[in-house]
Amino acid sequence: MKQYLLGIYQPDGPTPPPEVLDPVMKRLEAFRQELRDAGRWVFSAGLHAPDTATVLRAKGDDVVITDGPFTEGKEHLGGFTVIRAADLDEALDWGRKLTRAIGLLPIEVRPMQGMEEPARD
Repeated sequence: MKQYLLGIYQPDGPTPPPEVLDPVMKRLEAFRQELRDAGRWVFSAGLHAPDTATVLRAKGDDVVITDGPFTEGKEHLGGFTVIRAADLDEALDWGRKLTRAIGLLPIEVRPMQGMEEPARD
């Protein structure tokens, strides 16, 4: 099995009101439970807003630390789920399910390097 990251991109700005966010969160939890039941779930997490980020960058022998996101943009990685999948096609199927659960937010599916698991007999 390979591992894939399903990244959820969201627009910058305030959190949606509960009447919008609550149904999305219920669908998201149902999606995660489906992943668990299928033995495909590895890890999920939401991230704080990009303005909480701290960026470290090598500059000569020093490390420069700055506040804020590495790049400025209109959207950011808001959360992610790591899954196990046999191949990209299966990972994309899970990505489609996540897209339906989340709604309008884009989902990025990326294979993780060096995260292949031995086949189970």
